[in-house]
Amino acid sequence: MSKSRLVFILLVILGVAAFYISSRPGGFGSLDFGFGGDLTYDQAASRLQDKVADIDWAEEIVQRKANVQLGQKADITDTLPPISQFPLVVSRAGGFNDVAVEIFVSTEKSGTGTDGWTVDVAKAFNGANVKLADGRRAQVEIRKIASGTGYEFIASRKYLPDAFSPSNHLWIRMAQSHGVTMKPVREKTVANLAGVVMKSAMADKLKSSRGAVDVKSLIDAVLQGDMAMGYTNPFASSTGINFLVSVLAAFADGDEGKMLSPEVVSAFEAFQKGVPFVGETTLQLRESVRNDGSLDAFVMEYQTFVKTAELQSGYVFLPFGYPHDNPLYAVGNLPPEKREALEAFAKFGEQPKFRDLATDYGFNPAMKLDQPYPLPAGGTLVQAQQIWKTKKDAGRAVAAVFLCDVSGSMVGPRLEGVREALIQGADFISPENSIGLVVFSDRVRTLLPIKKFNINQKASFVAAAEDLTAGGNTAMYDGIAVALSLLAKAKEADPSLKPILFVLTDGETNNGLFFDDMQAIIKGLRVPIYTIGYEANFDELKRVSGLVEAATINAGEGEIRYKIGSLLNAQM
Repeated sequence: MSKSRLVFILLVILGVAAFYISSRPGGFGSLDFGFGGDLTYDQAASRLQDKVADIDWAEEIVQRKANVQLGQKADITDTLPPISQFPLVVSRAGGFNDVAVEIFVSTEKSGTGTDGWTVDVAKAFNGANVKLADGRRAQVEIRKIASGTGYEFIASRKYLPDAFSPSNHLWIRMAQSHGVTMKPVREKTVANLAGVVMKSAMADKLKSSRGAVDVKSLIDAVLQGDMAMGYTNPFASSTGINFLVSVLAAFADGDEGKMLSPEVVSAFEAFQKGVPFVGETTLQLRESVRNDGSLDAFVMEYQTFVKTAELQSGYVFLPFGYPHDNPLYAVGNLPPEKREALEAFAKFGEQPKFRDLATDYGFNPAMKLDQPYPLPAGGTLVQAQQIWKTKKDAGRAVAAVFLCDVSGSMVGPRLEGVREALIQGADFISPENSIGLVVFSDRVRTLLPIKKFNINQKASFVAAAEDLTAGGNTAMYDGIAVALSLLAKAKEADPSLKPILFVLTDGETNNGLFFDDMQAIIKGLRVPIYTIGYEANFDELKRVSGLVEAATINAGEGEIRYKIGSLLNAQM
């Protein structure tokens, strides 16, 4: 066959294919070629229904109702794990007559590398054989724990360390509001700042349209729909609680007496309408920016910002709110020798070599913070968290589906973990939200359609969780497709709904659809998928959650009850 004839035949085939594809609903975007632009919502919904039509699934609605307690108010501190689940990253040397103090230290300075400043100081201190006035040796133990979690332990008195070094003073004020004695050792150990990381182009736009790049112009841009802003969960994140309080204070013109007023709460609810995403942590926000890039601005501490290479070009850092001075406070009424040991440790860390080390690690920024408002009382901060929980969805009800893996690989402790997560998590779900339950193995079954989470739905939900059994292969993406179709139908009936999908699985898909089959659909639908993995393939789960700005939780870690409770407490 001649070359020209072969080319002619190929052109005819391509022309016929193009005509066929363009005549289908959605055109080229309706096929899974793996290239081309993103799908619109309507295109994604259409393709989703095509997928679901080919899936082996059925409705097996739960008929039984479990006994549930009426009027029970969930308390996140009831889910706190044993303190041993948060490791000591620095331990005492072990001398019999030593005076040792245990310090809760926030994760940006109790980790490794540039996140390990306090760890480095503590190891050097313990090796220096620092003596107290009575001749005994002082030692420190550093427990790595997020500021919000450390506060929960202290405020609930589930576990009291000798000292607490959170990222900022907000957590100190909140602990004091619960009647815990907190005495300053140092108001500042190393300096840090909370800030908004903003695309340079957006910063230029703010300056030209509003005359300034500051928190007030940012709030106005979000209110007017000119900026897509993301920030972090104020129950868990120091930067998140700082941003929340800064926004409330801005609406109240710095008057603490007005921060919780109906007028300010109404203004905050309007602000939230322009916030498409609230992440669990700043690390999750950072990953979302890497994977998506649709946010114009998001919150982050300066020390993390300056050590993230990909943010050093095309972004600016706008400091806001209250300084992150990493204070060191004694907890409770410590004996004099422990106070002396804490003082010795704080003084040891003030040596020039450790000041220089902190700067090398990204602390002690040269930029200055214009702190416009005084620090509110702890009780005001606690109430601000509750306002956020009730108003964060800006009047939009949440519709969520829990999708549970009941394949053979989940038999045993994994399935028990799913049962426990569902039953205990139910107490954190507001009755104003709507919930459905779907399970998958090699088949997909809808156990509960999406309905308001009133007492009847809750009783059916708990009963379904209690009766879960496992067996068969793992068709996770079939389950995701069916669950998303339920959410799409709920949103069609009520466009104001905010849809969320929670997937509890070991992440080992071996049947049905796979990631590449669903990737474009998930992105087009813009439904956040939170994955909770039990001894899972976490790379796979992170790929799923990373498509639309959600998070992956490792259920193999001992604090899973607390993590899931915190997630649902914030999102539901």
